[in-house]
Amino acid sequence: MPPRKQLLGQVFKSLGIGVHEGMIQEALSVQRSEGGQIGKIMVRLGHITESHLLLALGKQAGLEVVDLRKTPPDPALVARIDKTTAEMFNICPVRMDGAAMVIALADPTNVSVLDELRFLLNCELRPAIADADQIRAVLTGAGAAADDPQRAAAAAQESEEASAAAPVVKLLNFIILQAIKDKASDVHLEPFEKDFKIRYRVDGVLYELEPPPTHLAVPLISRVKVMAGMDIAETRLPQDGRIAMTIQGRAVDLRVSTLPTMFGESCVMRILDRTVVSLDLSQVGLRPDELATFRSFLQKPHGIILVTGPTGSGKTTTLYSALNEANDPEVKIITTEDPVEYDLAGIIQVQINDEIGVTYGRCLRAILRQDPDMILVGEIRDKETAGIAIEAALTGHVVFSTVHTNDAPLAVTRMVDIGVESFLLAATLEGIVAQRLVRRVCTGCKVYYDPSDEVLMELNLKASEVQGKRFAYGKGCDACHFTGFKGRTALFEILLMSDRIREMIMDGAATDAIRTAAKEQGMRGLRESGLLSIFDGVTTVEEVLRETIEVF
Repeated sequence: MPPRKQLLGQVFKSLGIGVHEGMIQEALSVQRSEGGQIGKIMVRLGHITESHLLLALGKQAGLEVVDLRKTPPDPALVARIDKTTAEMFNICPVRMDGAAMVIALADPTNVSVLDELRFLLNCELRPAIADADQIRAVLTGAGAAADDPQRAAAAAQESEEASAAAPVVKLLNFIILQAIKDKASDVHLEPFEKDFKIRYRVDGVLYELEPPPTHLAVPLISRVKVMAGMDIAETRLPQDGRIAMTIQGRAVDLRVSTLPTMFGESCVMRILDRTVVSLDLSQVGLRPDELATFRSFLQKPHGIILVTGPTGSGKTTTLYSALNEANDPEVKIITTEDPVEYDLAGIIQVQINDEIGVTYGRCLRAILRQDPDMILVGEIRDKETAGIAIEAALTGHVVFSTVHTNDAPLAVTRMVDIGVESFLLAATLEGIVAQRLVRRVCTGCKVYYDPSDEVLMELNLKASEVQGKRFAYGKGCDACHFTGFKGRTALFEILLMSDRIREMIMDGAATDAIRTAAKEQGMRGLRESGLLSIFDGVTTVEEVLRETIEVF
C-alpha cells in the first residue's frame, strides 16, 4: 500500500518557514466558508509566499528539498546549462548522484522540462525542489563567475563536452525537441525587420514562442540548411530539404522549406512523426456508417475514389490509413506522391521530382506496367494525370487520389473542368470523400453546458432539435497547455455513386443538382457531421462554424 500523502499544512510546518497551527486553522476556516485551495489561501492571508507554496508542493510530491545556501551547486555543473535556458525555466544543476544529475526546480509542476534537458545534457536527470530566489542567486553568481578568469577556466575544463556544442546548436535542438514534445506539425522561423519570431503549429493553430535574440536568426536558419543538405551560400532562391533525426529512440523526419524575404530567409520545418499520427482507418474520425462505406471502397475491383478538401484537412492521413488497412501480401499497392510523407512497409512508394521529369503522368504510365492492384496518386492536378487515372480504373485498378474542392459534389465539376469527359468520369468514379479537421475538446478539462439561443441561431437549429443534448468546451489545463483542445478529428462527407448520379454526371448536371440528389440518397454534409460531433461532446461550436459552411 503506497504511503499516505502528507497534508499540506503539515508540510508547511516541517519546512521551518514560521507557519504555526493557528495560521493553518485560519486558512482552513476560510476554505470551509469560501472554498479554494489551502495553499493559495495561505498566500492570500500573507502567511507564506508563492515560493514557499511551491516548495511545499514539491516536498508533498516527494521531491528532495535542497537549500542552495547550505549546499552550493558545483559551478562546473551549473555551466553545463546555458544561462538563458536556466533562467527561462528557473532551474539549476545541484550535484551528480551517481550517473544522475540532480536538477533544482523552482516550480514542481514544471518537471516536464527535464525531458528537454535530457536531450541537451545526454544524462539521466533527477528533480529536486529549491527556493526560486536561491536559484536566481546561483544563476546570477554563475554569470559573475564568467568574469573571473580562474573560476571560468575551472568550470570550462570540467564541462568541455557541453561547451563544445555551439549555443545555436543547443537552441535548435531545444526548439525541435519542444516542438515534437508538443506534437507540433510545423515549426516556423521568421525574420522581421526588428525581431525574429518562432512559431509552432499545434492542432492547426499557430502559437508564438518567446523570441530568441534577433542576431541568432541567420546562424539558426543556416544551421537548419546545413542539416537539411541545402546550399548554405544560396539565400536568394527558395530551397527544399529533409532532415532525418532519431529523437528518444524514434525516427522523425523534418521536411524543410526556405523562402527569401525582405529581412532574410524564412524557414518552415514540417514535422513528420509517425508516432503522433495513427494510421488506423477506424481512428481518423469516421462514424460507424461512414467507416463501413469507406471500407467498401477498398473491396472494389476497380474504379476511382477521390478525397477532397483544402490543404491541411487530413486527406493524406485518411488515404494512408486506408492503404495501411488494404495492405496485404496478396495486394500490390503502388503510390506516387509529392512528397512521400510516411514510409509504409509492404507498399511501393514513388517520390515525384518535377525538376528531373519524374512527374505524376510519367510515373503513372510506368506504374501501370508494374502490375499493381491498387494505386495512390498524390493529387490529380491536370488533364494528363486525370486521363491516366481514368485509364487505370478502366483497366481493372482501384485508384485513390486527391483534389482541392470545398465539398464532395464540387469534385465532379473540378474533374470536368480539368478536361475529363463526363461519360468516362461517370463510368469510373465510385465515391468522393470530403473532409475537414476540427480540434478535439480536451478530456482533462471538458465542461458541459446548455447552448444559448444565440448559439442555436448560429447553427440554424431549434431548441427542440437539441432537446436532451449538452454541448462541451475545454476550460484549459496543463494537459492542453490551457487551450481547451487536445488533438484533432475529421469531419466527413461521403458521396456514394448511384445510377441516378452517374446519369446526372453524363448529362452535365449542375453541382447543386448533384448535391441535392446525393443528400436525398443519404449523404451527410460536413456541417451535419460537425453537429453530430458537437452533440457527442467531441468538438465545439466555434470549431465547426470555422471549418464548415451550411449548404442548402
